[in-house]
Amino acid sequence: MTALGEFALWIALPIAIWGGVLAFLGGRWNRGDLVLSAERSVHAVFALTLIASIGIIVAFMTDDFQYWYIYNYSSVELDPFFKFSGLWAGQRGSLLFWALNLAFFSSLAVWFNRNKNREFMPYVVGTLLTVLAFFLLITLFITPPFEKLAFTPPDGRGLNPQLQNYWMTIHPPTLYLGFTAFTVPFAFAIAALLSGRLDSRWIQLTRKWILTSWFFLSVGIIFGMRWAYEELGWGGYWFWDPVENASLLPWLTATAFLHSIMIQESRGMLKVWNMGLVCVTFLLTIFATFLTRSGLIESVHSFALSLDIAYAFLAFMAVAGAICVFLIVKRLPLMRSERQFESFLSREAAFLLNNLVLLGAAFAVLWGTLFPLITEGLTGSKVAVGPPFFNQVNIPIGLVLLALMGIGPVIAWRRASAKNLRRNFILPVVVGLATGGTLTALGVRHVYALLTFSIAAFVLAIIVIEFWKGTRARARIEDEGYPIAFIHLIRRNRRRWGGYIVHVGVVLMFVGFAGAAFDVEVRQSMEPGDSIEIDSPYGHTYRLSYLGLSSQAGQNMWQVIATFQIERDGVQIGFLDTERRLYQAPPQPVTEVGIRSNAIEDLYIIMASMDERVGLGNDPDFQRATFQFLINPLVPWIWYGGIILAFGTLIGLWPGAGIPGAPSASIGGGGTGRGGGRRDDPDDGDPVPDPDPVEGGTPDRAPEPSKRPVEPAPVTARS
Repeated sequence: MTALGEFALWIALPIAIWGGVLAFLGGRWNRGDLVLSAERSVHAVFALTLIASIGIIVAFMTDDFQYWYIYNYSSVELDPFFKFSGLWAGQRGSLLFWALNLAFFSSLAVWFNRNKNREFMPYVVGTLLTVLAFFLLITLFITPPFEKLAFTPPDGRGLNPQLQNYWMTIHPPTLYLGFTAFTVPFAFAIAALLSGRLDSRWIQLTRKWILTSWFFLSVGIIFGMRWAYEELGWGGYWFWDPVENASLLPWLTATAFLHSIMIQESRGMLKVWNMGLVCVTFLLTIFATFLTRSGLIESVHSFALSLDIAYAFLAFMAVAGAICVFLIVKRLPLMRSERQFESFLSREAAFLLNNLVLLGAAFAVLWGTLFPLITEGLTGSKVAVGPPFFNQVNIPIGLVLLALMGIGPVIAWRRASAKNLRRNFILPVVVGLATGGTLTALGVRHVYALLTFSIAAFVLAIIVIEFWKGTRARARIEDEGYPIAFIHLIRRNRRRWGGYIVHVGVVLMFVGFAGAAFDVEVRQSMEPGDSIEIDSPYGHTYRLSYLGLSSQAGQNMWQVIATFQIERDGVQIGFLDTERRLYQAPPQPVTEVGIRSNAIEDLYIIMASMDERVGLGNDPDFQRATFQFLINPLVPWIWYGGIILAFGTLIGLWPGAGIPGAPSASIGGGGTGRGGGRRDDPDDGDPVPDPDPVEGGTPDRAPEPSKRPVEPAPVTARS
């Protein structure tokens, strides 16, 4: 099977190149037969990359150490679960896995559009196959996963112990899904530029692709945070590591894109801006891959230095960027805005400000990430840019974004009236101020934490009021009970209300982040029988009694386990273990932290050091160890918020979500896509959606069929 996989990979490259050429020629010459052949090439490349990936997995599962990649990332004793995930554990396999994901999404895009949107598909297929060909070229000629050793060793070097964690096995593939899924919207954008069809049609066709990419990026980042929290043994979940930053960059620009496309759909504005954002986001997904796999930065996530990969990716990004700029400049006359901004107090202005702030955050993160590389290249000396810089710049930016999540969804389109502002913001502002005042009276003095809690209360109040108004109006109009009306409200416009649910998740995550202002940390050297008391920020007192060390042999490792008895306010609540593991292949010590969570905080124990002679047995003379104890307030809310965020996104993605022409909430900024405002009728106290402010029609009804003649698709042949 492995030999077949290598053969399949070599066949996939010429098919991808040939199919890409046919697609562009078919679009240029209006030849449906050529386009159909190119589309079949997409399916063939997916099948071939799947066979190649299966070949790598089979080699891992059968311990076929004749291959360089298997030898360096596996061993006989490695758990089969981690052998399976070896496909994306190293540089060579991960690039093949990237190509597999891209081929999968390309095949889906072709299948879903096999009988429609024919005017875009030649260039969509050509773009997808071009990107696929690039990754296949890298995989075959720079990082060949099927390269053989001169001899077959009896065992492999093993997998990095820090990667032998459940969260790490799902974190990279989830991010890859997010990165590769965004290639489809990019391909439609290029198709729109090449075909000259630059209305909002290409955005409507790719909206769910954009949301799918955003979903996987969001979930992948959260999985990575959880992995860092559990595995790296330092008590945190985000360290502004360069590779962490690389995954955050396309998320920031994709979030901005999700907001600004609603302005184009509703008001016919920001067409050039949106085209630029989709191109930048795609380039940042490639940049994230380049930064990790080139080895130019030092990170626990990064691979060995490879200048060949670095040059290849830089060349690809330069060519792709130049093409994007050329096509956008060429099509500028076709992308004029249909309307102008009428007021700074409007939903358009709020969304644009949201975009600018997100791009400001992306620039700050990009600059802080690249600055050490730039200075080293110019001066030869390394300059570190650490968490203090990123926190100082991005915390204020994050607070502005948090506030805009409340303002954007409810402020009126065009120009907000005094009545609109009073009706939508007075009560939430009062709730936010009351929250801040109450926390100040309770002794909270950290400025950023107070601002976060107050703004979070403001945003949550807006969301709760919106749900209450919508549910009450539906219950009254449809004569339904409130629970049924609430469910039907969401089902009727999943895109809008799913966006609000996503906002709730993001708000809870911000609250969890703010808890870091109250972290408690104690370091103590202890012997069996010693106890330590730690006061929680909430007034609880934890008493931790050290019971001693025990050691045992595990799979591919030796474990030293420290056990503590935990009491809270004098009541025993259980036991907690923390470990030091010495892996055999490769030989490397790793700390496994002990975490005990409740709804408001985590108790977190790290074995910082121990007597190395404890490995000789359970001799009580070698039981002394040094521990680091942390109480991390509100960290569980980060994971709760992540679950809610994912749930809200899935609601927006569910088949049949939303109604064409209906109001829709953005992911990350709220709001409506086509007239989600309210009537400015003085007697109107209920949340009855107003007619579309641009084109008319009510959001809870499907729009009337367009009276505009439909141009025939230039490529229709399917035989």
